[in-house]
Amino acid sequence: MNNLSKNCIATKALLLIAFWLSCSFAMAAQVAGTVTQLSGPLLAKKASGAVKILSLKSEVESGDTLVTEKNTYAMVKFIDNSEITLKPASQLTIDNFAFDNAKPDGDSASFNLLKGGMRSVSGLLGKRNKEKFALKTPAATIGIRGTTFIVDYIPGDDTALASLQAYLNASTAGLGDTPPIAPLQMAQLNVPKAPSLAPGLYVHVLDGLINVTNTAGSQTFNAGQFGFTPNFKAPPVIVPQNPGLKFTPPPVFNSSTQSSDANKPAKSNAVDCEVR
Repeated sequence: MNNLSKNCIATKALLLIAFWLSCSFAMAAQVAGTVTQLSGPLLAKKASGAVKILSLKSEVESGDTLVTEKNTYAMVKFIDNSEITLKPASQLTIDNFAFDNAKPDGDSASFNLLKGGMRSVSGLLGKRNKEKFALKTPAATIGIRGTTFIVDYIPGDDTALASLQAYLNASTAGLGDTPPIAPLQMAQLNVPKAPSLAPGLYVHVLDGLINVTNTAGSQTFNAGQFGFTPNFKAPPVIVPQNPGLKFTPPPVFNSSTQSSDANKPAKSNAVDCEVR
């Protein structure tokens, strides 16, 4: 092999390496949203294994796992103007989030709630491509239909479910074979007070509707309804009244956040600390 051939091979190899590095950098830098409200420490575990301490105006990316401390509420506004507010002691992975106002076919919003709770408010992606949104949990997957909802997942073993099952049985004992009762009527039933929250997945729909699906079944929940499933082997069910689900962020979290262009998230001026 002459020197010219060797040089050509070396040049092609360098070009391939440069291309691969540029692609990797572009993927790592894919911004999904920005932290807009924060009441305490918030961490982002990167796909690389690094841990980043986030502050107001910090950007979050696809692949990040957001972790709130025991007293932290954190709101993230995504590039389609949707919002997710995490409760204290929660972990949420942004599996993939992609939005381009000019390219609806490329929409993708996939999340994984590992533990804890959150409130989700749909944005432009959820309005035009509802089927592209999925919130996975260890007990079920949640789909939306233009929605504001609260979800809470409490990990634990199945033996802790006995008290809640007894509550559900007592709550629905008088319903018999009658048709489904509207949420307002169900709330007026004389049912016993729910025990402390047992392990499992809880949902509360504030606006619109959601669909909760696992291997045991599927259930649609409308505005005002509460739902529960203990694990992926049990079908989701409607709970007659609030079983004790709480979501109380600071008042400022409930106010309207600053408007921003859906395709141009605000750039961060904050200094982030990265731990490797």
